[in-house]
Amino acid sequence: MTIYSSGQQSIAVPKEEWQNQLVNFVNSIEKLEEYINITDEERSVLKANKTIWGTTPYFASLMDPDDPSCPIRKQVIPSREEQVNVHGMDNYLVWKENRDNEENRPDTIARQYKDRVAFTVTQNCGIYCRHCFRKELVVDGNLELDFNVEDGLDWIAMHPEVRDVLITGGDPLLLPDEKIAYLIERLRGFSHIEMIRIGSRVPIVMPQRITENLKSILGEYHRVPIWINTQCNHPKELTEEVAWAVYDLMSCGINVGNQAVLLKGINDDVETFKELHQKLLKVRIKPYYVFYCEAAPGIDHFRTPVEKGAELIRDALRGHTTGLAQPMAVVATNIGKIPLMPDYYIKDKDVREYTLCNHKGQVTKIPNISD
Repeated sequence: MTIYSSGQQSIAVPKEEWQNQLVNFVNSIEKLEEYINITDEERSVLKANKTIWGTTPYFASLMDPDDPSCPIRKQVIPSREEQVNVHGMDNYLVWKENRDNEENRPDTIARQYKDRVAFTVTQNCGIYCRHCFRKELVVDGNLELDFNVEDGLDWIAMHPEVRDVLITGGDPLLLPDEKIAYLIERLRGFSHIEMIRIGSRVPIVMPQRITENLKSILGEYHRVPIWINTQCNHPKELTEEVAWAVYDLMSCGINVGNQAVLLKGINDDVETFKELHQKLLKVRIKPYYVFYCEAAPGIDHFRTPVEKGAELIRDALRGHTTGLAQPMAVVATNIGKIPLMPDYYIKDKDVREYTLCNHKGQVTKIPNISD
């Protein structure tokens, strides 16, 4: 309950449900015990943990109370394996987001392409994913950046070549409504901005945030449309609450895509991968990317072989479900996203024809057309 003063009278205004989710954030052993039976190993790691961790009560309620290998638990609870770092890069985020080059940019602006930028506006999240590629900043707190939003807006205003802005964090949808409205209004006021994207796990981990007021801020017809890309990694995350949140967003003109992260032991088997992408479409989320788990430090245990994403698309989705459910496997790097899509289907070609193979191993031929 929030208390506001109006003259001589105090008025009690109930918090919205999404605000209660943040007030009751599950980020202690005591709170976690309300949802699961903590193992001795989990308890030992949590007592020694010095990183930020936790999630919303809603998302915590999806954890299997008795299974430490539950895919929701593994995304939320710190692991001893995070202390092992063989392949992760030191100063990964500085490298990945080109923060050490000669271009004079405020800390809020990350750039890998000429015409679009990532605009980081907060460090707070509705879940502190253990596989986070911004782990050094958001989870570990080793990297300190100055997220002065005004500096970022001023920089964007002075760069007319930028036509597309990704608002990211942390999770930008955790900002108060008035701050989100201010950001959207300012960006839409720049004549060179053609599109606004928001990267947010909120529709998945806190669907209660999609309120009528937020819909009015983001929605309606406009020359600068808004797209939301969320991150759902396992079919257990796709609940009826999520389905309604996505429907509400779409009803006010906001399209929702998914950027899954391929995670070892969570979604890297054929059946889970297929169920995830079929279920995404059932709740109106368009599969967009499957990201290779990035080279941030301390997340080696989540990484699969580089080829795994393309293999799963081939074995779980091609020919097994509609093309709408088929994302692109990519790895994000300091020079942009690189597709990881080997061509399994062109088996041979000569000057006359191509030999093609489908998901069943059946072969057919089409003409080879010269330029």
